[in-house]
Amino acid sequence: MLHSENAEIEKQQAARSSVYAAVFLTGSKIIVGLLTGSLGILAEAAHSGLDLVAAFMTYFAVRISGRPADRDHLYGHGKVENLSAMFETFLLLATCTWIIYEAVHRLFYHKVEVEVTVWSFAVMLVSIAVDISRSRMLYRIARKHNSQALEADALHFSTDIYSSAVVLVGLAGVKLWVFFPQYLILKQLDAIAALVVALIVVLVSFQLGKRTIKALLDTAPEGMEETIIRLVEGIPGVLDCHNVRLRSSGPQLFIDIHVLMEGETSLAHAHSLTEKIEHKLQQTYPSADILVHPEPAPPPVEG
Repeated sequence: MLHSENAEIEKQQAARSSVYAAVFLTGSKIIVGLLTGSLGILAEAAHSGLDLVAAFMTYFAVRISGRPADRDHLYGHGKVENLSAMFETFLLLATCTWIIYEAVHRLFYHKVEVEVTVWSFAVMLVSIAVDISRSRMLYRIARKHNSQALEADALHFSTDIYSSAVVLVGLAGVKLWVFFPQYLILKQLDAIAALVVALIVVLVSFQLGKRTIKALLDTAPEGMEETIIRLVEGIPGVLDCHNVRLRSSGPQLFIDIHVLMEGETSLAHAHSLTEKIEHKLQQTYPSADILVHPEPAPPPVEG
C-alpha cells in the first residue's frame, strides 16, 4: 500500500513539474515571438500552449487515475489517463491546422518581416534544454510506474526538441538572408520551419491517437497472449491455459485466464497452484491484476 502511495506521489510531482515548465516556455515564446514577428517562434508558442493544456490534463488525469476502485468503477479509474491522451491528440491536430494555414498565408499571400534578435535564439535554446530535461524525467517516471499519461506527455514534449531545432534553422536562414539577399528562400525559412513543426506535431498526434484508441478498445498488446500461455503451461501441474483475456486501464494491466488441472486435484492444491501461476506472471508483469480460474480436466474415456 505504501509503495502504491509513493508511486502516485512521484507521478503527481512529475506531472506538476511539467506544468511549471510549460508555463515558463509558453510565456517566453509568446513574448519573443510577438516582439520579433517570427511565425516559427509563435508556432512554437502555440505548440507550448497546448503543451501547457496537456500538462494540466495529465496532472489531473494522474491524480484521478490513482483513486482506488469503487462501486461505480470496479476496474479503477485508470481509463481517465487514456481519455486525457485522446483529448491531447485533438488539441495537437487543432494547432496544426492553424500553423499550416498561417504558414501558407505568409509564404504566398502576405509577407511579414521577421526581426531576428539574440533573444530569438536564446528562447529556443532554453526551450530545447528544458524539453530535454523534462522529457527524460517524464519517460523515467512513466516507465517506472507504467503510466500511459506520463508516457504520452513525454512523447509529446520530446518532439518539442526537434521542432525547436527546426525553428532555429528557420531563424538562422532569416538572419543569413540579410547577408545573402539573392537567396529568397532564406527569408522564407521561418514560415517553412513552421510547416515542418506542424508536420512533426501531426505525426505525433497520430501516434498518440493510435495508442489511445487501442487502450480504450482494450486491444491486447501484440504477442502478450502467447507469452502468458507459454509461461503458464510451463508450470508443473498445469495441463492447459486458455481463454486468456487482457485489458489495460491507465497504468493497470488486468489478466484473466483459465487453466486446466488434473481432475483429482484437491482444493488446497488447486489454490496453491493458482498462487504459483500468479507469482510466475507477476515476475514478467509486476503491476498486473491477475485472476486465475482453475478447471478440472475431464476423466479419461474408457474404451
